[in-house]
Amino acid sequence: MTEQVNPLGTEKVSSLLLKFSVPAIIGMVVNALYNIVDRIFIGNAPKLGSNGLAGITIGFPIMIILLSIGILFGVGGATLFSIKLGEGKMEEADEVIGCAFTLLLICGALFLILGQIFLTPLLKLFGASNTVLPYSTAYMRVIFFGAIFQVVSMGMNNFLRADGQPRLAMITMFVGAGTNIFLDPIFIYVFNMGMAGAAFATILSQLISMSWILSYFLTDRSKHRIRFKNMIPKWNTALHITSLGLPGFLTQFSNSILNIVLNKSLLLFGGDIAVSGMGIINSVQTILLMPIIGLNQGVQPIISFNFGAKKFDRIKSAEKLAMLAATIIVLIGWILTRLFPSQIVSLFNREKELVEFGSLALVTWFWCLPVIGFQILGANFFQAIGRPRSAMFLTLTRQVILLIPAILIFSNLWGLNGILIAAPFADGISAVLTGVWFYFGLRKLIGSNS
Repeated sequence: MTEQVNPLGTEKVSSLLLKFSVPAIIGMVVNALYNIVDRIFIGNAPKLGSNGLAGITIGFPIMIILLSIGILFGVGGATLFSIKLGEGKMEEADEVIGCAFTLLLICGALFLILGQIFLTPLLKLFGASNTVLPYSTAYMRVIFFGAIFQVVSMGMNNFLRADGQPRLAMITMFVGAGTNIFLDPIFIYVFNMGMAGAAFATILSQLISMSWILSYFLTDRSKHRIRFKNMIPKWNTALHITSLGLPGFLTQFSNSILNIVLNKSLLLFGGDIAVSGMGIINSVQTILLMPIIGLNQGVQPIISFNFGAKKFDRIKSAEKLAMLAATIIVLIGWILTRLFPSQIVSLFNREKELVEFGSLALVTWFWCLPVIGFQILGANFFQAIGRPRSAMFLTLTRQVILLIPAILIFSNLWGLNGILIAAPFADGISAVLTGVWFYFGLRKLIGSNS
């Protein structure tokens, strides 16, 4: 009965992909503006400039860890939720939402407490120089106070899409990012709050996003409400959510480790200017890859539902269309970085030394950008069909197994240039490996249905 009424199992795949992915793509791009807008305003503020950029770059790994917690229980929970819907198990789907919400609250609270206690040693460990440490401390102390807002809003947004509300998920991100863009210049320039002002603008906008989402799931507007009886986690449900969310979590967590290694290597071989420049590269990479993350979030419920419903031909169609779209998106981004590197860097800061290094870094770091879209979708395909180990391995190849060792080895061989060429090296090899894995995984899936 569920298969007949749920459009995920019956509607044209291309229409579903547009319906679910376009709002997710727009939403993720808008969500990326949180960090990017902060960097643009900070980089152009007279009293902050390149040191402010370096300060927020040092704190970036912590921001990624907060994001990874949202993905762990948000994407993992939404994947299990979609599978349960595909199987027609409505009560179990409701249990998944309640359990995921509780896990998000607990982790957000833990980050708030631990972050306030260990902030300074953490920032020093992550590569903050004595010059940059005050800027980074001022920003991250406020960010930690809003840890619950960020974790819950990011995590529960995935359930909006899985509950058939992709547009509402997009609007939620628009509201949050729009608030951040509006408040940033007021707190930084008008109130003269500097780094702390940018952070206050961020956490207030995340509070609004969280409130917006919860107003849906705590009322009759939702098909599947958060109920207190389901908020007491069941061990098996929590473990299943965690296992399905682990690949996405490890992708982001490894990205955090990568940024720590990267920042420390940049500081050693290029000083604070190199750290500031990589902060700009991170912002550009975020805006270029967030559409792919959004596309993946859009295709995930389609894949998961049809896997649960055993409609494997629809899975193949959805993946083919999604990968084509992903490749087109990153190819456009790649062309822009070839044509306008200095103009892109100058949006964040116009100091001559920073623009020169940033332009070189932008061109070199993104040499293999056109294959990254396929690599991300190919790896997450296995997560969507309930094979987290394969997804975990493939997601780790690019950012941990290949890139981190390449940074450490290449930097000792070729200095600062070695750090930059490590990225295309890792991107190219991981894409080939994912291609082989995906081909045989899809072939096995289709074969099991014949």
